[in-house]
Amino acid sequence: MRITLEDGRTGLPVAVPAGATVLDARQAPGLPDETAALRAALRAPLGAAPLAESVRAADRVAIVFPDITRPMPRQRVLSVLLDELRHVPRQNITLINAVGTHRPNTREELEAMLGREILDAYRVVQHDPRAEAGMRPVGVSSFGNPVRVNAGFLDAEVKILTGFIEPHFFAGFSGGPKAVLLGMAAFDNILRNHSAAMIANPLATYASTDGNPIYEEMKQIAEMVGPCFALNVTLNRARQITGVFAGDVFQAHRRGADFARSVSLQKVEAPFDVVVTTNSGFPLDLNLYQAVKGMDTAARILKPGGAVVMAAECSHGVPPEGNFRELLRARSSPRELLEMIERFETPIQDQWQVQILARILMRTRVYFYSSLPEEEVRGASLIPTGNIAETVQSLLASAGPGARLAVIPEGPQVIPCLP
Repeated sequence: MRITLEDGRTGLPVAVPAGATVLDARQAPGLPDETAALRAALRAPLGAAPLAESVRAADRVAIVFPDITRPMPRQRVLSVLLDELRHVPRQNITLINAVGTHRPNTREELEAMLGREILDAYRVVQHDPRAEAGMRPVGVSSFGNPVRVNAGFLDAEVKILTGFIEPHFFAGFSGGPKAVLLGMAAFDNILRNHSAAMIANPLATYASTDGNPIYEEMKQIAEMVGPCFALNVTLNRARQITGVFAGDVFQAHRRGADFARSVSLQKVEAPFDVVVTTNSGFPLDLNLYQAVKGMDTAARILKPGGAVVMAAECSHGVPPEGNFRELLRARSSPRELLEMIERFETPIQDQWQVQILARILMRTRVYFYSSLPEEEVRGASLIPTGNIAETVQSLLASAGPGARLAVIPEGPQVIPCLP
């Protein structure tokens, strides 16, 4: 049978054996009127007063939005949000790009994300977690970490966090308080939140918030900065908005996470010999760093000695910025990489992604279909493939009679679970 894998902007048709188990995301329907749904949520928010009524014209408003690595429909969401705030002079409103540890986005990317009308009409800044002068201390988390946050964000009387909610492979879910840490926090706070010990905690995984130390610290830091109003959405495969969750950041995020959990989590009866997966296509498969998420999802349902076959375009490379590539090549085996990271006294940028990849590669082989040069793929201890169908046939033949194959066309949009 023929299946289209979510790869890059256009998708990748692939022939797979007829007996494959296809784990499609449960497709919640797009809302019939997104604008009406967004406006209704802003006017009847969870645990908060209607937004337009609670914001004074003299208030300074900071609106946080996610960077280009996330498929957030920023222009559609922000257009409605800003219309609800039309009584506030534009000079009082600042839009902040929450880049985390990623690179700043270019002017062209910002225009594609926000639309020229919003980009030209409002002050748009990009959070720089390394800008020491732009940070201000807000307290110490229960994990013993002194916390510093973007001073411009803190100075705003009204703090609005926009984002989209999906299961996240170590934070539990994206969206909600994650817009503060990671979005508005200092670089060292991000590193400590993503330390080897935090990542290694078994509760730091998909769809897990209670007891998850990474999420718990995010929640604490959001509490430290004072009340935040959230406007979060969920999306389907067509990037249509399927749900809108607005109001108190914790109430709105909890409601949205429950919805995302009901759509994304799928139980399978038994593990598989081979799992074909993706990283959900553009923009989530921009680079190899992001693609670790799809590998981690697939590895959850593999037999010992099984194999992952993954398609991720990686149009932006490994990427060139950050320490991901350098760390991957610092040791000759996944076990040595893991041991190296566990010995770090001070966390290093991107070590968390290398730690998770090393953990995966200690259990399985990963065959990787992408636009990357083969040397880059092998440098990450992955096996390059130029033909997914042939690779799958070969792996199934090696596994022997009765070998089981699963296909996850949308990658981490589906979170498969064993009994």
